[in-house]
Amino acid sequence: MEANHRAAPIAADASDQRRGYRPALTLLASLFFIWGFVTVINNTLLPHLRNVFDLSYTQTTLIESVWFIAYFLASIPSARLIARIGYQRAMVTGLLVMAIGALGMMLAASLPSYGVTLVMLFVIAAGITLLQVAANPYVAVIGPAESAPSRLNLVQAMTSAGTMLAPLFGAYLILGRSKGGTAEAGTILTEAERLADAHSVILPYGLVALALFALAAIVARFPLPALGSSTARASREERKALSLWKHRNLVWGIPAILVYLIAEIGVANLFVNFVSQPQIVGLTQAEAGRYLTLLWAGMMIGRFAGSALMQRFAAESVLAIFAVIAFMLMLATVFLSGPAAMWTLILVGLFHSIMFPTIFTLGIRELGPLTEEGSGLLIMAIAGGALVVVQGWLADIHGLQASFMLTAACELFILFYAIWGSRPSAYATGS
Repeated sequence: MEANHRAAPIAADASDQRRGYRPALTLLASLFFIWGFVTVINNTLLPHLRNVFDLSYTQTTLIESVWFIAYFLASIPSARLIARIGYQRAMVTGLLVMAIGALGMMLAASLPSYGVTLVMLFVIAAGITLLQVAANPYVAVIGPAESAPSRLNLVQAMTSAGTMLAPLFGAYLILGRSKGGTAEAGTILTEAERLADAHSVILPYGLVALALFALAAIVARFPLPALGSSTARASREERKALSLWKHRNLVWGIPAILVYLIAEIGVANLFVNFVSQPQIVGLTQAEAGRYLTLLWAGMMIGRFAGSALMQRFAAESVLAIFAVIAFMLMLATVFLSGPAAMWTLILVGLFHSIMFPTIFTLGIRELGPLTEEGSGLLIMAIAGGALVVVQGWLADIHGLQASFMLTAACELFILFYAIWGSRPSAYATGS
């Protein structure tokens, strides 16, 4: 059955609802896994491209900025596409777009071409954007509203499972099979070695493309349950009486998502280079890529734990506590050295874990028929990851370790959102 948001409610009885949406959540978990996996391949791809093209930190993080610009440009078109073809077909389309981008990465590696690499990363990110705009609100509204933060954190734990495995995949098949990934820091590669390193990307992206095509076929044939009419897109006349901008939780949720992405992406993308520094641990990039797995493992564990905590405590309270601890860990990362600095940076993943899914569910709370549009705006805010280039600039000017003060400042903004910005406006209409 097509998961069209205009369809009637699947059932009135709560037990029937649970039986209806649990198989769907199991399948959707695979979508969360695959986009987490593909996104975090970038964390090993970026130091690899830094070696191949001899890039500065600013140029390296600029590659990631192109990835997140796709979120900004594709989010609203994605929301409109979902309104036309429904959630299920949109998810299939997103997977196919990602698969085409993965095939394009094989082409970019065979040339090799920096420009084609940028274009294909943009295509993959556009496909992930469509998946995010469709799957996140679908999971949030398919079950009881009161358990939406817990449910989305639980399913997002599969994103973290993907992000935990991706560094191992990338460290072995990209960094581990390249000269730049296994050499000591500061080694200068010859032109022939750079070319050979570029070709190491072909196999991993070929495997990713095959997995994406297979998953698209499975999702296309799966009977996803329909959503209730309460989330149906408002008509043109009804929209005149409604306004997204009267919902404080959404208005502040947009910059909260943006700021959070600066923090998460900055930590993940600069982790390998950070722990490779002599004053920290001095690992090779391949070895550092394996430690990156622990950062993402913390994200997964934190989401399972956060999902359980939100069964007993308010989601905004849990978010506030996690933000405070993350702030303290980032200060420790800046001012400590040696293995201690590495481990505080790894531990921050545990407390970053719940931030995106919790901010997202708090942001769309009580939007009613505006849920689809609000979701598009929140996913668009993921483009904040493009601003990680600011941290790259700070690292070039003030040093990589000092640049994590930007991350610490981001944690304080998340704390503000948890305490005040996430509260629904009393005067909001159309909720």
